[in-house]
Amino acid sequence: MRLKDKIAVIIGAGQSPGMTTGNGRATVLRFAQEGARILAVDRSLASATETCKIATDEYGALEIIPYEADVCKESDLAAAIAFAKQKWGRIDILHYNVGISLAGNDGSPTEITEEAFDLITNVNLRGCVMACKHVLPIMREQQSGVIINISSISAYQRYPWVAYKATKAALIVYTKQLAIENAEYGIRANTILPGLMDTPMAVDTRATVFGKTREQVVAERNVRVPLRNRMGSGWDVANAALFLASDEAQFISGVELPVDGAGLVNLPR
Repeated sequence: MRLKDKIAVIIGAGQSPGMTTGNGRATVLRFAQEGARILAVDRSLASATETCKIATDEYGALEIIPYEADVCKESDLAAAIAFAKQKWGRIDILHYNVGISLAGNDGSPTEITEEAFDLITNVNLRGCVMACKHVLPIMREQQSGVIINISSISAYQRYPWVAYKATKAALIVYTKQLAIENAEYGIRANTILPGLMDTPMAVDTRATVFGKTREQVVAERNVRVPLRNRMGSGWDVANAALFLASDEAQFISGVELPVDGAGLVNLPR
């Protein structure tokens, strides 16, 4: 019960269709298992509701509520934060786990369109900024809180598509700003950088876009992972988030934590 009596707002609590468990859903389930009360926010109410049902039926969730919100609309995010505050009287954890790339028609530097760049920026970066904007006054007032944002090792590694790389890199610096500007209020802010993960967004979306089988995409990605030549899973990200959200990480703020099977240290000889 490492999150006993904690109130968590998890944005990106559903997941895109696929065979495995995504980072957001896995984090909801781990937080529920550890005693948190959760507002499970997603643009798809059906997907958020499915996550909540799994959390209740299989992971012993004490209290979990699905909530529909579009991260491209500040008003939706403000309403979600206000709902959690009204329901529980406080918010201890904000976890922003929303991101798109190929699904948003991301492109190379010579192919990126205004429409794709604006959409991906709104989802990956602006939505996070707006969610934090509305949760920070609550956390400042209570003199405590944890913010966890999901970036990617693509911020540092070679990655072909413009908007995803740019927004995930910006998210790291923005979270560091949150950490130092809010340390005096007892608020911690950290970023998780997943590497190659076997999640619906990463694998199933690529299989669809590139016309490959899921097995082909998995094999291509596994061989690129230094640690055991096997991708990580949503549970690896969820466990990292659990640690950062818990009091075990009470003196950790402003860090970027790779969860990548040694991906970032895989430098040429």
